[in-house]
Amino acid sequence: MNFHTYFSASDRTTPVQTCIVGTGGFGRSFLAQGLRVPLMQTRVAVDVSAEVAAESMRSAGIAAADISICETREAARQAWDAGRYIAASRLETVLELPIDVVVEATGQPEAGARHVRAAVDAGRHVALVSKEVDSVVGPQLARRALERGRLVSPVDGDQPSLLIGLITWAEVIGLEIIAAGKSSEYDFVFDPATQTLTSNGRTVSAPDFATWFDLGARGCAEVAAGRAAAASALPQRAVPDLCELTVVANATGLLPDRPDLHAPIAAIGEVADFFAMQADGGLLAGTRRLDVFHCLRLPNEVSFAGGVFVVVRCDDEVTWAMLRDKGHVLSRSGRTAMLYLPRHLLGLEAATSVLEMALRGVSSGSQEPSHHADLVAHADADLPAGTVLTMGGHHHSIDKVSARMVPAGPLGLETVVPFYLAAGQRLVRPVAKDTPIRLADIEIDETSELWTLRKQQDAGFFPGR
Repeated sequence: MNFHTYFSASDRTTPVQTCIVGTGGFGRSFLAQGLRVPLMQTRVAVDVSAEVAAESMRSAGIAAADISICETREAARQAWDAGRYIAASRLETVLELPIDVVVEATGQPEAGARHVRAAVDAGRHVALVSKEVDSVVGPQLARRALERGRLVSPVDGDQPSLLIGLITWAEVIGLEIIAAGKSSEYDFVFDPATQTLTSNGRTVSAPDFATWFDLGARGCAEVAAGRAAAASALPQRAVPDLCELTVVANATGLLPDRPDLHAPIAAIGEVADFFAMQADGGLLAGTRRLDVFHCLRLPNEVSFAGGVFVVVRCDDEVTWAMLRDKGHVLSRSGRTAMLYLPRHLLGLEAATSVLEMALRGVSSGSQEPSHHADLVAHADADLPAGTVLTMGGHHHSIDKVSARMVPAGPLGLETVVPFYLAAGQRLVRPVAKDTPIRLADIEIDETSELWTLRKQQDAGFFPGR
């Protein structure tokens, strides 16, 4: 595909105008790349304070003299008309400006939901980076936007949109998908010389790992269990991985093989083996499954870089033998192959999703909003009544609470609560270790934007239930 042809702007004489909300790692990279995208401009940034937004603009290469800090709509309009960059603390301050696409990247469930709803109601497209919002009410926000002739879309640069693209590409060219997914955010790097494993800057002694380093002729289930045990000092499940796959599930209809994922530690060349059907020596009980793997490598080997993959059936032996000879990753049996995109470039490549909406009127996600899966909360320890489920850290996790992916359904008092709907709420009754957290277990703020949108979503996607 020729991207210049796909994004031809012959009928438009001005760049697509965007506003970034949340100027952390993703938002700052989007600001920086926005200075280089010929068909797009990013002149507006919003964060918890206008000064935070302005500082991100400066660090991205925008001259301080060109930035106006604006706290009123009037000031924002004057700055816009003067051709200046605008930093604000509230999205409402800038929504009346001629912005085509709002990029929501705060990662905050409640604030993010409010931002998306406000942007859609103001007639703007939304590039929804905040998967925390998407996992709870993404289908409703996408439907609300369509009713207003606008779009809410996942964003290239993050794994959900890139994986949706890879899955739909495989489907369009007629490949049978056995599995699809992504590598976890951080590799597992094994050093045979020191008998250590390193992941996310943490190094642990793992003398037993060498026994399991080579897959060889052993079964995938045996090796996956052996590696997991040998690496037990390192985390092997992360809420963001499940959250991102929930977004993919709702866009594609693919679902996990088990609610907490298999999440094997596997080398790049082994992925086609691990994510094959059990009958073919793999881990999966069925096809069209979503999962994640921890990229196993030696210190001098290349990373998967948080990329995305599909595992497909090799239904023509001659063709796939030729492709194996060309370096493609096939399983030991030759019955499955892994095709992959070893990158996700955050805000550097988000412009493709922005331009799709503004120039072509299509989403990088599903064209018809669907609700197939929910990301729900699970207690990993006894949690007494009164506990506040505080969300924090880079991964927006909750202490002593993990996540599961389950089939979607409407919420009731005894249904398991969506993970990011529970975030920040107080438990009104105790929850025992190794049990799900249910809606009746938490104190819901009836004025919550997220709660209001979720009730609307349930009524729209599950009428009568």
